[in-house]
Amino acid sequence: MKKISSTALILMVSLILVLAGCGKQSTNSTPNNDAAPNDSANTETSTPEPTDAEQSNTEYPIIIKHALGETVIDSKPERVATIQWANHDIALALGVVPVGFSAANFGVQDDSGLLPWTAEKLAELDVTDPNVYQDTDGLDFEAISDSDPDVILAAYSGITQEDYDLLSQIAPVVPYPTAPWATTWREQVTYNATGMGMKAEGEQLIKDTEALIQEKLAKYPQIEGKKVVWVNFSAQDLSQLHIYTPIDSRVSFLYELGMEYPESITSQITDPKSYSLQLSAENIEALYDADLIVGYGNDELYETLKADTVIGKIPAIERGSVAFITSDTPLVAAGTPNPLSIAYTIDEYLALIGEAIDKINE
Repeated sequence: MKKISSTALILMVSLILVLAGCGKQSTNSTPNNDAAPNDSANTETSTPEPTDAEQSNTEYPIIIKHALGETVIDSKPERVATIQWANHDIALALGVVPVGFSAANFGVQDDSGLLPWTAEKLAELDVTDPNVYQDTDGLDFEAISDSDPDVILAAYSGITQEDYDLLSQIAPVVPYPTAPWATTWREQVTYNATGMGMKAEGEQLIKDTEALIQEKLAKYPQIEGKKVVWVNFSAQDLSQLHIYTPIDSRVSFLYELGMEYPESITSQITDPKSYSLQLSAENIEALYDADLIVGYGNDELYETLKADTVIGKIPAIERGSVAFITSDTPLVAAGTPNPLSIAYTIDEYLALIGEAIDKINE
């Protein structure tokens, strides 16, 4: 594919925005951390098959079908760029340093734009000055173009069709398989690795990560079979609760750890492609079947919930079976997992969940 210059790209973006009446913005580069993304009835995780032909990593062209169309990669990419959330971690886990990648915009405790597992892997690969796109308020098309990529990885992202079309003028793009922000960590690996011409290496990375998860899980047998719901509460408004559905990568990972959603919640999901649903406090009894509640919060929020005359009646809240992940920590960013973040945080995450579940029998 012939690449366009960054200047021409800027003019093209400007023209499209004018024609669209300064149209809709790109889907937020944050992976749904505010109101954040498998069919809700399908709780099994599986490795997708993004290519039609039976091709190895060295056979080209590679054809990848996805939610926004079809991407053709004619030869093995030498310069890999990634955008939005965590796709760079897949490349790094496979030993490839992206020519550019998006800054992480939550869970980072300094101004580097790097989460600790990313920084650790960069150091391991002897990279001291990575090219980090400062695009947390929207894609920086000029910076992406200037990095001169051969492929742009976006398997876990919220890019729009318009974004995809513009990015495709720079290089072939590998977006999400089904819906924005709904890509499991396995799908992230499979799609991104395939886009890099490293499908076999991606398959091995999945196996290695699965083995690590099972090794760590063996220490927490109490987790198996428990009913869990990921709920985001707002102390300012407890009349509406925000719940992630099983297609969200956070929840699909909880399933992988051996837990499941109660039918009282899954029965309320009307859109199988939606990563979230709103639950009115009037229907709070739907949470009564949850053995465990996971969400973003802290001790202060928990005390507020426990004191509420409605929310406080949820059995998991009453007994303290709540695993709240504090904001602006690495663990809050690891809620949307990938192989690097899983390896870095799984001990802390399982300890948090296991402690909350132990309160069932206290």
